[in-house]
Amino acid sequence: MAKSTLMKKVAAFLLVIVLTGGVACYIFYRAFYYPSIRFHEKSRLIYIHTDWNYPQVRDMLVQKGIVSSPEFFDLIARIKNYSNHIKPGRYRVMNHTSNLQLVNLLLSGRQEPETVSLYNIRTIKELKDILGLKLESDSAIIASSFSDKNLKQYGFTNENALAMFLPGTYPLLWTDTPDAFLKSMHTIYENFWSPERRKKAAAMQLTPLQVSVLASIVQAEQSQYDGEKSIIAGLYLNRLKKDMPLQSDPTLIYARGDFSILRVLDGDKRINSPYNTYLHTGLPPGPIDMPSVSSLDATLNYNKNDYLYMCAENDFSGRHHFSTSLKEQEQYATRYRKALNQRQIVR
Repeated sequence: MAKSTLMKKVAAFLLVIVLTGGVACYIFYRAFYYPSIRFHEKSRLIYIHTDWNYPQVRDMLVQKGIVSSPEFFDLIARIKNYSNHIKPGRYRVMNHTSNLQLVNLLLSGRQEPETVSLYNIRTIKELKDILGLKLESDSAIIASSFSDKNLKQYGFTNENALAMFLPGTYPLLWTDTPDAFLKSMHTIYENFWSPERRKKAAAMQLTPLQVSVLASIVQAEQSQYDGEKSIIAGLYLNRLKKDMPLQSDPTLIYARGDFSILRVLDGDKRINSPYNTYLHTGLPPGPIDMPSVSSLDATLNYNKNDYLYMCAENDFSGRHHFSTSLKEQEQYATRYRKALNQRQIVR
């Protein structure tokens, strides 16, 4: 009888151990390996700032609906010593991820890659605004990077720095600094300006910066037909050699700062601005947009012609009439103004 009672006690004890072990294993599984991170999307992006501590990271994950069991996340983070190894960045968390996988991701520092697309940018302000959306750095830090003092190391100023950038899509990380981005762009700029291209610029009696300024005007005058770009570049070089004002309408639009203008008026030609190429001879102090590689190469490989004048065709195809005489130019200009009036384009 006593033996039977002992056996029952041993069995009960073993059952308790098994049950306790089972519960412990279940809790361990739920904490470490169960895909407890669930949401409607396939994935979510999270941002961990440079100066954040562990409570800030944990609270953000809870608020964003990433972590549903903070106590389990805390347990793993404590075991992994995550609080002493917080790495800022932009991370992509996949749906059905476990707490262990999440902590490992954050410990790894493997950020979700980002890209920045630099196209159709006319001003440094536009460029800085784009970087403000892509980088962790605030507007004050970005502005400091684009100051004359900082840009001096690359041979540029805030006014002409747009020439240092080539349109394209470039990789970057959210935690990259504006200075690191500038350094990368300057390397691309230096690689573009090969000895051959620099030799062509010198033959034009222009510096690479001046070629970029001229190419920006050429691009603004003709963005649809690459074949015309070299002709326009040759025309403007003819004017520069004769010390004639370039009289480029896009420079007036840039001087006004209103890029919605479709028609330049006589009053615009009296704007007091170094970018007013009706008032001032030579090139303006900086680019009026970010010239593309095709615009730069079209300028470097300009068409040698005798043209001094150009006027948009009155069919609004984007093509131009090129002239050697002012009389012929005025005839084309009269027809173009008439076409503008017929379409009621007054501004």
